[in-house]
Amino acid sequence: MEATEFQQSKIGVVGVGNFGRLHALTLAGLAEAELVALVDNREAALAEISGELPRVPTWTDLSEALREVEAEAWVIATRTESHISIAEQILTIGGHVLIEKPLAESLNTARRLEPLVAQNPNKVMLGHILLFAAEFRQLLQEIDQRGPLIYLNLERHRPTTTWDYYEETPFRLTMVHDLYLAFTLMNSEEPIRISGRLHPRKGGGFDLAKAEIEWPSGAWGSFTASYLTPPGMSGDGFDRLEVYGEEWAARLQLNPQPLQIWAERAEWPLSLNVYPDPVAPSGWLAEELRHFCRVVRGQADPPLGARFADALRIQSWLERLEFSAQET
Repeated sequence: MEATEFQQSKIGVVGVGNFGRLHALTLAGLAEAELVALVDNREAALAEISGELPRVPTWTDLSEALREVEAEAWVIATRTESHISIAEQILTIGGHVLIEKPLAESLNTARRLEPLVAQNPNKVMLGHILLFAAEFRQLLQEIDQRGPLIYLNLERHRPTTTWDYYEETPFRLTMVHDLYLAFTLMNSEEPIRISGRLHPRKGGGFDLAKAEIEWPSGAWGSFTASYLTPPGMSGDGFDRLEVYGEEWAARLQLNPQPLQIWAERAEWPLSLNVYPDPVAPSGWLAEELRHFCRVVRGQADPPLGARFADALRIQSWLERLEFSAQET
């Protein structure tokens, strides 16, 4: 049998901050990808990542990079308010994009991409590493085999200093990830009731968000996201997911991963299952990017919860939550 020629996907990364750096290092080690460009308007950030990836060309201007580099696809890991304008530039010339969550600042802004993806919705995939966790995939199988859910409880807690760095509510910065998980767990069922509350933070802003969601099937969901974990806990806080069905229940604790070290203080060095080794990357992010390469090659579709249409619906959930919180 004649062997099929293996083709790498030529991919660039826009935004090489915290998570963009992880994307770049992971892509550099994937057999399925060729990392061909790094773009950031901060020269210091490019200088830092170039120390780790010296052979990858860099640009401070995306327009120049799009003209000069042959990239089929781009990872967009910039601040939320720039996601759509960057995606428009790339989609206009026929490229694929993987966009980190949230998709946009508003649903109306996100919908600017609709004409650009009308012919091929697979041009856009949302980044959500937990969708590629083996434990979460197994939970989806258990739901399929054991029956539908009656109650979901999702919690996501981060350090008290989080607001100082991002100045975004827990709805948008953290709970949005659990909304994507709930969307997938409920097989994209549209809620009939959404309500939310925000707790004011001393000094301004918000440090706690609560949400309640009800679906037509009768299932209820409770969501908690906070910036309340003290310095002595893991630097990425902790996450917990519980589901209850008819005579069965399950609990998933993906963050932190089960490795703990005690020295001068307790440490959880593997908060998330992300290993951006440019030689042999593994974990959730590596699996997400491998799947994105298959989408770019036309060999797969974005999974449920990572499609552009899904992102629009979850953006509407988010806005309904925020509107509800303003009324309380």
